[in-house]
Amino acid sequence: MVSNAGTFAASSVRPGPGPLERVAAFIALTKPRIIELLLITTVPTMFVAARGWPSAGLVLATLVGGTLSAGSANAANMYLDRDIDALMRRTSQRPLVTGTVSAPAALAFAVALQLAAFSVLWLAVNPLSALLALSAALFYVFIYTALLKRTSPQNIVIGGAAGAVPVLVGWAAVTGSLGWAPFLLFSLVVSWTPPHFWALAIRYRDDYANAKVPMMPVVQSISRTTWQMLAYSVATVAASAGFGVVAHMHWIYWGVAVLAGAGFVGLCARMLVTRTAAAAMKIFHWSITYLSLLFVAMAVDVLVH
Repeated sequence: MVSNAGTFAASSVRPGPGPLERVAAFIALTKPRIIELLLITTVPTMFVAARGWPSAGLVLATLVGGTLSAGSANAANMYLDRDIDALMRRTSQRPLVTGTVSAPAALAFAVALQLAAFSVLWLAVNPLSALLALSAALFYVFIYTALLKRTSPQNIVIGGAAGAVPVLVGWAAVTGSLGWAPFLLFSLVVSWTPPHFWALAIRYRDDYANAKVPMMPVVQSISRTTWQMLAYSVATVAASAGFGVVAHMHWIYWGVAVLAGAGFVGLCARMLVTRTAAAAMKIFHWSITYLSLLFVAMAVDVLVH
């Protein structure tokens, strides 16, 4: 006869994750929503570099390589951040925290993705794009995640450069070289990153403080952080204007750049008065819309003209 205690113990054992759950967990390691944003900046850049439709095969190879490289960097980020992710409500359900994926498996996954990314870009696109994507991944993992994130309130200002490299990859994929136009797009995304990310950090300020991550809103007042967000939003719009001039963009691009840019700056300026988490999240969501509209507009602009 089996005792009640034994029956309870047997029934309370949680089964391991099934195949679908494990697949979903590995996909989650790559942070698909972040990858989507990176690809939104890559493809339109290729249209501008080609001054029209780039080859479908080239676009596909660049997207596959870029996705694999970014996914690798994000998986490595989760591997290194698993200790602080466990301390933050926003990240407490990530696969390495819940144990759905083991740390060694996540690290092996990250390395395998990066090797595949480099191979695809080197063989199907060109060596410059492969080297640029690899440099972005290494910078994100070792400079931002391993060093700056835990030590400096300027972490996202410097580390954000990794997220701006996809525009260089897209340009290099088409032309095999770089120039002023892609570097202005690079500076645009670098300037855009602090107000975008600090808005989210304001919303989750207590989470970052609990994990002892020195994000700007944690170590500085909301007022001072917002002033810096405003300054970077102005720099973003200025970079968009510089790109418009150098890349010889037309009225479609300029219309979106001015109107969407005014909305971005305006929301940051409004935050100086409201200083609430809700206002910060409006900046966060609009910043994504702004970047998406701007890059879609540049692609449409070159196709129309």
